[in-house]
Amino acid sequence: MIETFHLTKRHRAITAVDDLSLTAPDGKVTGFVGPNGSGKTSTMRMLVGLDRPTSGSATIDRRPLREGRRPQHVVGVVLDARSAPEGMKARAHLRWLAAAGRIPDRRADELLEEVGLASAASRTIGALSMGMRQRLGIAAALLGDPGTLILDEPVNGLDPDGVRWLRSLVRRLAAEGRCVLVSSHLMAEMQQTADRVVVIGAGKLLAEFESAIWTSRPRLKTPT
Repeated sequence: MIETFHLTKRHRAITAVDDLSLTAPDGKVTGFVGPNGSGKTSTMRMLVGLDRPTSGSATIDRRPLREGRRPQHVVGVVLDARSAPEGMKARAHLRWLAAAGRIPDRRADELLEEVGLASAASRTIGALSMGMRQRLGIAAALLGDPGTLILDEPVNGLDPDGVRWLRSLVRRLAAEGRCVLVSSHLMAEMQQTADRVVVIGAGKLLAEFESAIWTSRPRLKTPT
């Protein structure tokens, strides 16, 4: 389970996240929706310990990720598929990450097959398309078989078949009892993917609702 309590992040005069309290439960895909610049990525970075909150807290399974000894087994994260080293080969990159987490090499090979990159495993990351990099990032996120997945705009660069594959994957992972948080600026995409939705704007919570009320979802107002 993901929880934030009065989470706030300020960068000098800019407030990226403003007193945000939300929950993403286990066993569901939670869509994290808002326009670009609404605070989605800043929230995710605090959840995984890359940024410290100005105030408030962000926890996974009721504790900050920094307190865990084997973070790859707690949470898998894709924040920027372009951040992987372009000169490394796809298989070598996954195996390096696996070694860092004391995970067997065979897990990397299994995931390359699962995400559809087995035939591209010997290609350098710089030679992969954006959609293929997204798939590689998802493979990296799954290395430790984590109970929580955090995916930031994962459909970027995917073709229609890739988008359908991703929808199927995240729903299967949630059905296994995992917590899946998927950010997007596209409400229509979340209609086809998420069980529940959290909407933010200008760093503030605007609405939370379950998939059962999609057709009567609340009218959203942008904070002033």
